Amino acid sequence: MFRRATTSLLGRATAFSGRARPFSTDVPAAQTGDSAFAEAWKKVIPNIEPPKTPLSFMQPRPPIPSSVPSKLTVNFVLPYASELSAKEVDMVIIPATTGQMGVLPGHVSTIAELKPGVLSVHEGNDVTKYFVSSGFAFIHANSFTDIIAVEAVPLDRIDPNQVQKGLAEFTQKLSSATTDLEKAEAQIGVDMHSALNSALTG
Repeated sequence: MFRRATTSLLGRATAFSGRARPFSTDVPAAQTGDSAFAEAWKKVIPNIEPPKTPLSFMQPRPPIPSSVPSKLTVNFVLPYASELSAKEVDMVIIPATTGQMGVLPGHVSTIAELKPGVLSVHEGNDVTKYFVSSGFAFIHANSFTDIIAVEAVPLDRIDPNQVQKGLAEFTQKLSSATTDLEKAEAQIGVDMHSALNSALTG
């Protein structure tokens, strides 16, 4: 009886996996463009070329390799600069809100929110450390990782004296704050400078 029940369940699981819905971010290998939009546009405004839709700018997702690659490909960008572009590394450790997260080749797909802390990029024996304020990390199943930070600076460029000074100033502001806005702004300053201080002393 148990054998028949197991066989029945396995059969249903196989049938379900065959019709699994693709992810919304999956892009076909051959770029088809938004043909339905273009046809509708030409019916209304035949004299003007249709504008490009987001689909026109999307590149096909790299295929998931059959075996785990030896390197992790990292893109690390800020609103005003690109720190790393398609850089092949051994590992990155990101300061996620759930704790320090190590990302190796073959990591499961994950989206992680970043908190103020140290981002470490490991390449052989070389370790490059950045202090990031906040952002997101998008870890893909094909051993690609995209890290988007609001602000980041190499750890060796941070002045410990300025960090201590800023921490003292924001602690004073927090103790003397009278409105909710002042308290919130001061608390953010305390949290940020505390994280900076921990990064430098830890």
